[in-house]
Amino acid sequence: MPVLRALPLATGLALRDSLGDLVAMAAGAHCFLPVGDDPRAADRRLLESSLGVGSVVEDPQACLVIATSGSTGRPKGAIHTPATLAASADATHARLGGEGNWLLALPAHHIAGLQVLLRALRAGFTPVITDLRGGFNADRFAADIALLRGPRRYTSLVPPQLIAILASPAATAAAAGLDAVLIGGAATPRSVHDRARAAGIPIVRTYGMSETAGGCVYDGQPLDGVSVSIDDEGRVVLCGPMVAHGYHRRTDPAFGAPGSFRTDDLGTIDGGVLQIEGRADEAISTGGLTVAPHVVEAVLTADPAVAECVVVGLPDRRLGEQVAAAVVASPGRTPDVAGLRSRVADQVHRFAAPRRIVVVDRLPLLGPGKINRAAVRALLRSEAGETEPAAVD
Repeated sequence: MPVLRALPLATGLALRDSLGDLVAMAAGAHCFLPVGDDPRAADRRLLESSLGVGSVVEDPQACLVIATSGSTGRPKGAIHTPATLAASADATHARLGGEGNWLLALPAHHIAGLQVLLRALRAGFTPVITDLRGGFNADRFAADIALLRGPRRYTSLVPPQLIAILASPAATAAAAGLDAVLIGGAATPRSVHDRARAAGIPIVRTYGMSETAGGCVYDGQPLDGVSVSIDDEGRVVLCGPMVAHGYHRRTDPAFGAPGSFRTDDLGTIDGGVLQIEGRADEAISTGGLTVAPHVVEAVLTADPAVAECVVVGLPDRRLGEQVAAAVVASPGRTPDVAGLRSRVADQVHRFAAPRRIVVVDRLPLLGPGKINRAAVRALLRSEAGETEPAAVD
């Protein structure tokens, strides 16, 4: 049985030194837990301890234990094998039109960034790496695209990066020259999606998670070999050869039959196209009405002054919960808070209109593009100076 080892993956160009380890991992020579080079060493030690670095992985084929970001912030370790990783890479290339080289612009210790590297390496290419020290820089990203060589050229981003690219003419033009730009991690606001398409950027919306070796549904349609269904509770169930073999050191009913994973996401399928309706644990009950955050978020981001937003429920003595929102302003714009409330009241319901809207510089994240809703709730409460549930007259 393989023994789990930590594999530190740099944020900068020193990541190139780890490519050989990734090739060996994908061939099954090692079983690694990728970890970042975050200076908060205590956080890394906690991650390595909770996921069992040094322990035996009870799967003889295991080559990767990848940490999930998880809505609670408590990671689990999804077990992958050379076969699950290869199935994911091959299905991606088949959907996109063929093997090619990849530009990494995401942290490599998360599944989305790791798969960028593994896809390029499996296709026989050396990936280009954007230096993320100090954060994502759209103009540097544009310069790195010029270094990308291959019969086809790809990258993978999260929505905030796409927003930054659209604010840079050079980056927008460079991204438009790629064969595909995968966008995952969180829902892309419709206004951003439309702007990217109008600029000629070939974006592909992806849906997946650590447990499925990254995206396995592109633009709402499953990759080859993947099937999608909705169970009796409305949750999305994903089946395919890239599904993890379970979690390291724990059992979970989410993994049913081999190759099957029951997600915490609610969804519908219309004409073979999957639509994610939000997470089962995110619904807000306010004044007797159940509000789906994604419905309110769609209305808010339709306003040109709003670049991004997240909607959460806050405790309320009278309503049970009140709807609240954190929004990021579009460059050079100032959101009209009263107007945003009216827009939601008119298009959804008056109880769905956020009673609290706070404009923030950025949204807190758990992983690349994945919103930390607990941190958003804490931020909204702290903005009002609250330590107890809010009372609304």
